[in-house]
Amino acid sequence: MPSRPYRVNNDILIHMPTYKLTPEIITAAIVGFEQQKLRIDAQIAELRAMFHGGPTATAATPEAPKGKRRKMSAAARKRIGDAQRKRWAEAKKESEPSPVAPEAPKPKRTLSAAGKAAIVAALKKRWAAKRAAAKKAAKAQQTPAAKKTVAKKAPVKAPRKAAKKGAAKRAQKAAATVMQPGVATATE
Repeated sequence: MPSRPYRVNNDILIHMPTYKLTPEIITAAIVGFEQQKLRIDAQIAELRAMFHGGPTATAATPEAPKGKRRKMSAAARKRIGDAQRKRWAEAKKESEPSPVAPEAPKPKRTLSAAGKAAIVAALKKRWAAKRAAAKKAAKAQQTPAAKKTVAKKAPVKAPRKAAKKGAAKRAQKAAATVMQPGVATATE
């Protein structure tokens, strides 16, 4: 079996055998490869069936070549359709024992004025309770330092007001002493 060098690229040199390929050898190779392909396709179909949980046909399976399609006459199609409709009618008749009158739908329910008023009152009560709880929580969340500053501010203002009142009273007393009867003032 003689071989000749075959270069894939500059680095790799492959020696390929050269046969005289006759039509019989080529035909046998084609048949062998088709058998391998069918066997591989069957194995793929088995694996897919295991994977999906059921038998499935592979897309790679070769289909038998289709011959010419036979034409059917209109009369034959009509006979087939009539027979099928007859079979369906018999099957339906057996499956339905007797036609039962459908139940009347329930009337639509309405809300009375008293019921609506009760719902509104309950909602108002619930919202009032929620607001009260939120207000109480906000008060409880207030920091102790903020409470002390509020407490301190109130006493600070009281002495200032008292001091202002005292200053005003002293001024009035001073004015009263200046304006005693019998004492001459600058305005007279």
